[in-house]
Amino acid sequence: MADPDIAARPDLSGPDLSGPHLSRAGLSRPVAFAVVAAVLGASALLGRRNAPDRSHPGIRRWYKRLDKPAYTPPDAAFGAVWPVLETGLGIGGYRLLRQPPGDARTVAVGLWLVNTAMIGGWTELFFRRRALGASTAASAAMIATGTGYVVAAARVDRPAAGLAVPFVAWLGFATLLAERIRERNRAGTGAGS
Repeated sequence: MADPDIAARPDLSGPDLSGPHLSRAGLSRPVAFAVVAAVLGASALLGRRNAPDRSHPGIRRWYKRLDKPAYTPPDAAFGAVWPVLETGLGIGGYRLLRQPPGDARTVAVGLWLVNTAMIGGWTELFFRRRALGASTAASAAMIATGTGYVVAAARVDRPAAGLAVPFVAWLGFATLLAERIRERNRAGTGAGS
């Protein structure tokens, strides 16, 4: 026989998350994919807008004239590295979005969003605004937020966290490179500081 006290108790299991886009397992596959595509697409468009390539001759000339350290990778290396790093971030973001909702997932997804936004923001600072000091500071901040993302993601989905480790490692190198470029171009280049 059923206990009448149990039937009278309120349901404290939380909201019904069984809709087509959100479930106890997180966002549906198509919605998670769409979110990742939109976020990375927006970052890529901003980055593309500021690329030092033939479609942006003023930015290209300015970048070529900068005094850069000998360990600066060739331009093609940047074009090869960033798609790999962003693919890792994309897969990691997708995996997180598919996880059950909760505080840990919210923090990890928030830091994922911050980092993907900062990628495009950095290109705006460095290439378009030629703000070498601000872009170096932004790159250093990305090491902190990227590390925070790895730690937060590891609490929710270890593979997602692992996919971001190369991103954080690259940021360490990129920050060192940005600082050396800033130091070498303090005056006389019109580069900003």
